[in-house]
Amino acid sequence: MRGMEIYYFSGTGNSLHIARELQKRIPEADIIPVVSLLNKDTNKDTIETDAEVAGFVFPIHRMTIPIPLKKFLKKLDLKSATYIFAIATRAGTRHIAFSEIDDILKKRGKNLNSYFTLNMACNDPRDKGWHPAADEEIERIESEIQMRLNSIRKIIVNRENCREEDSDPTPADYLLEHLVRLGMAYSEHGGTEDYFYSDSKCTGCGVCEKVCLSGKIKMHDKKPVWHKGINCFLCYACLNYCPAHSIQIKSRALMKSYTEENDRYCHPYATANDIAEQKDSPR
Repeated sequence: MRGMEIYYFSGTGNSLHIARELQKRIPEADIIPVVSLLNKDTNKDTIETDAEVAGFVFPIHRMTIPIPLKKFLKKLDLKSATYIFAIATRAGTRHIAFSEIDDILKKRGKNLNSYFTLNMACNDPRDKGWHPAADEEIERIESEIQMRLNSIRKIIVNRENCREEDSDPTPADYLLEHLVRLGMAYSEHGGTEDYFYSDSKCTGCGVCEKVCLSGKIKMHDKKPVWHKGINCFLCYACLNYCPAHSIQIKSRALMKSYTEENDRYCHPYATANDIAEQKDSPR
């Protein structure tokens, strides 16, 4: 296949693993981190591509697309693309990500030809009693992922239309969708200030700054500082890759956080270096 680019965003490795595994099946495809292109030529309104096939691999954030992917899609020039696909990774919740992408693409006369949702291990340790997936569960998920990707590869290579839908939405789902859109709009415009903090277990190792994909975290006096005015991507890389488990999510009204009690999760095939490389990988 000629001219395929797979753009990915990944906070704790699930989506990075999918992008890599898909590239193994389609070796001529390039996998490109979204963050690296957002960091390059930040003053430009357009990110150009000459790919005939464009794909997006990303995690579900609060039922929709991550903040950086939304920014990227609004800048990406897809005039050359004749086939566009998306793969979302999630812990199992319903989402509106593909309709969000289609809304952006339609303004350019494009739409998703195919999209797929893959269930993977959860990386959100906020809830009481949460624990990371056990090794047996990871193995089961990986086996299912490998089979799904074989099927997805055939669809993409043959440029078939395949739009996998979730179950039919209920009236409550439509209300939740409206609330999600409002919540993400709030997060996108500074609503993530004072979301994280580090506790006394912090050793000053700097891993949090290293994996912070938005550049919000900077080390000062061997302690992480979340700088105001830089929007958090809510990728949870700092939370899950901290070797001391010192980074926590603050409790808020109607949202008690149990990160101080819970363990952490990152994909077994994704290191902190792998996540950090998204910021400066060459195109």
